[in-house]
Amino acid sequence: MQKWKVGILLFDDVEVLDFAGPFEVFSITTINYGKADAYQPFEVSTISETGEPIRATNGLKVIPDYSLGTAPYFDLLVIPGGLGTDRERENKAMLHWIYNRYEDVKWMTSVCTGAFLLAEIGLLNHRRATTHCLSIETLKKDFPEISVKENVKFVDEGKIVTAAGVSAGIHMAFHMVRRLLGTEAAEQTAGFMEYDISFDELEGI
Repeated sequence: MQKWKVGILLFDDVEVLDFAGPFEVFSITTINYGKADAYQPFEVSTISETGEPIRATNGLKVIPDYSLGTAPYFDLLVIPGGLGTDRERENKAMLHWIYNRYEDVKWMTSVCTGAFLLAEIGLLNHRRATTHCLSIETLKKDFPEISVKENVKFVDEGKIVTAAGVSAGIHMAFHMVRRLLGTEAAEQTAGFMEYDISFDELEGI
């Protein structure tokens, strides 16, 4: 049975839905639901710089599974955004870890202003990308090598997938479920979540 390890990076002042949305989508996706051979194809865990609890936007406290130093291999890594990305853009340890992990993972994804962390280390140069609608102009100005796209939920550049703001991370996660497991699996997961989404009109490029 095919399984993928998903890691979600956390830091203080991370936007809650940026990480909780993809966490929910990946963690509840189930193949052959209700049958004897049912299984969950994604193993999801969280990482912070030190492994100590982080305080997300609006005060939510989260206890990560790993630190940067103890985190295992991941197939797919999610870099969320939020107010804390302004600080993390200057965090050399965090940026170095993301850069090194890019070489190992199959897919690197970002949500919202998490795109700025990928941009800081050059991973989005000469690629299309997106971010939160209120940060589009800043991304264009700070990183002119990036082809910044507006009015889309996500941009798929193969190994790197960037999502727009906050709830767009859910769309990105559904896109990855569909990409890896097919439309039926994505539709079933959306049904479990009672999340209204049309996979025929998924707003990404």
